[in-house]
Amino acid sequence: MRAAVCDRVGGDLRFTLDHPEPVSESGGLTIGVTACGVCHSDLHVVDGDFPSPLPMVLGHEVTGVHERLGPVMLYAPWGCRSCAQCAEGLEQICPDATEAGLFADGGYAERMWVPDERYLSPLDGLDPFTAAPLACGGLTAYRAVGHGLSVLRDRAAGRGEPPRALVIGAGGLGQYAIRYLRLLTDAEVVAVDSSPAKQAIAIELGAQAACGANDDPGTADLVLDFLGADSTMALAAASVRRRGLVAVVGLFGGRIPFGLGAVPHEARFLSSFWGSRSQMDELLDLARNEPTILHAVEVAGLSEAQAAHDRLRAGDVQGRLVLDPTQ
Repeated sequence: MRAAVCDRVGGDLRFTLDHPEPVSESGGLTIGVTACGVCHSDLHVVDGDFPSPLPMVLGHEVTGVHERLGPVMLYAPWGCRSCAQCAEGLEQICPDATEAGLFADGGYAERMWVPDERYLSPLDGLDPFTAAPLACGGLTAYRAVGHGLSVLRDRAAGRGEPPRALVIGAGGLGQYAIRYLRLLTDAEVVAVDSSPAKQAIAIELGAQAACGANDDPGTADLVLDFLGADSTMALAAASVRRRGLVAVVGLFGGRIPFGLGAVPHEARFLSSFWGSRSQMDELLDLARNEPTILHAVEVAGLSEAQAAHDRLRAGDVQGRLVLDPTQ
């Protein structure tokens, strides 16, 4: 079958027409892949930032076809199903989780193996190409916003300053977050990005204001950091209000001092990772009711997977890139 394979850290993806078919293990199944989004996490695998077993087929933003369910979206984090996190439906933070496309063969192929039907959610009319990036990029931003909904609603119901949310990084995930915040809250939304083009996109998506990385964005009850670098985390700590919340999503490895006096009183800081299986269903429902959350996608053939990675690294992407395994 057709597949794009990462053979080694730092190497180019290898496109092949005769990759071995996925083996349906006991209790597992195989789906036909319709579309697979290209995500920055794919670049982290190539760069060796994760202990991924190579060679491996990348791709975790997958839509496909199941013989009984029809068009489906894949939930890529597969937990052990016996720990406390899995018992709460939080397989994405299971200590023994396996993520398709990051630690097991994923969707840069015509077909892929899935351990259980419960990791598939019917698309129910959603376009498989525009929906594919919701499986990671959209879902990760949805969970991050969800952490702060009660903070923003409490502020809206109280006295003093009106609710305000700060989105640091107006790339793919940040753009999803802006739309969610405008749809789900009454907060003023401010985007911070070093790119004037992304600032303009943020305004188009509904942010009331946008500024550069060296500008003063003001304070906010909720700060979402989609970069996670030293500089952006420092900005988040300086911008969050007392009793506010900072959620760090980005993987740039930043660190900040923390302790009494180092951050605003009773401000909370947390990391936010991917999203739960139930949140994926919620997000698909939201997409059906509010199609404005679906970003424009550019479709490329699976044979162009390496070129897609090169463009993503260079920042030469507006919207999201999605691979078509038939091309």
